[in-house]
Amino acid sequence: MKRRPGDIAFQTVNYTALGVLALVTFFPLYYVFIVSLTEPAEFLQKRIVLWPETWSFQSYAYLLSTEAFPRSVANSAFLASVGTLCSLAVSSSLAYALSQRRMAGRRLLMGLILLTILFSPGVIPAYMLVRQLGLMGSLWALIIPSLASGWNVLLMKGFFDSLPAELSESAAIDGCGEVRTWLRIILPLSLPALAAFGLFHAVGYWNQFFSALLYLNDPKQWPIQVLLQNMLLSASTTDLGTPGEYVQAPPTEMLKMAAVMIATVPILLVYPFLQKHFAKGALVGSVKS
Repeated sequence: MKRRPGDIAFQTVNYTALGVLALVTFFPLYYVFIVSLTEPAEFLQKRIVLWPETWSFQSYAYLLSTEAFPRSVANSAFLASVGTLCSLAVSSSLAYALSQRRMAGRRLLMGLILLTILFSPGVIPAYMLVRQLGLMGSLWALIIPSLASGWNVLLMKGFFDSLPAELSESAAIDGCGEVRTWLRIILPLSLPALAAFGLFHAVGYWNQFFSALLYLNDPKQWPIQVLLQNMLLSASTTDLGTPGEYVQAPPTEMLKMAAVMIATVPILLVYPFLQKHFAKGALVGSVKS
């Protein structure tokens, strides 16, 4: 089939615009990455480096040799891993219970969940709740209030509704209880949904910032995002603690670039492992079989 000149012109303009947009989006991350791996002396001489003559990991070595930075990375890793697992357990179990039509009070519970989507309690009630629960100054203050999202629960319920009801009925005939059916049959069939929502939860927990400012007063409990914010706003990096004895301090700008990369790359590395499930999970509950 012969292509018309108008179609060729449209595709040319479309690809050009998308290419420019991709370049503009990618360049800041590229520049941060390059500066973080530049030799400090070269950076001080040029100030703007697009491709370093000498590569150096001095900025990363300095950050990882301090006291505060590895600790904040460990705090964020704890939030992202433990928080994601807990959120998936609570959300999937609640969604599975709501997908069972024989459940008593199902409509009332769904209405209450929908109410949490339409009306947010706000910062002050959330702060009072965390304080009444005795979670102030604990990393669990960033996990427990965020265990279940009403929107995610309803979407996951839609995915469970799309599974054949005969699966649960056959399991019941074979003597499986509800918990065993959920663990042994439903969850293995729900990997696309779990991968998609697990990614959303992991990104949310890794990027915890405002809640950490509200509930955590001890700098030793700060996640990476709070420490990074302090670094970017401060003219020095003295808050990081004592560095290693044989690690020379690079320029502050380079340390900030390296800190941004360390805070960004781990969550980006999660995507390739979930890629095969994410495309299906992104449409979770939208189409019933």
